[in-house]
Amino acid sequence: LGVEKDKKKEVYHLERAAIGGDHVARNHLAFAEWENGRQERAIKHWIIAATLGEDNAVKCLRERYAVGLVCKEDFAAALRAYQAAVDATK
Repeated sequence: LGVEKDKKKEVYHLERAAIGGDHVARNHLAFAEWENGRQERAIKHWIIAATLGEDNAVKCLRERYAVGLVCKEDFAAALRAYQAAVDATK
């Protein structure tokens, strides 16, 4: 039952949507990269998603910062950019 998942096709479409500015797709792409063992790339996607106002990306960055996978400067910059994006939508 159901439809078979094609991971390559999923990542392709997530990438296209992320390039188009979809912050939710960018967040999902980060998870896909993380699952594939590409931690640095995943963190970069979360930083971009946070910059676009994605609150789940901030949560993921906070968790990685707490265990030392994200440096203080990158986390602080992402938080500032996130706040600016949220403020811009008010």
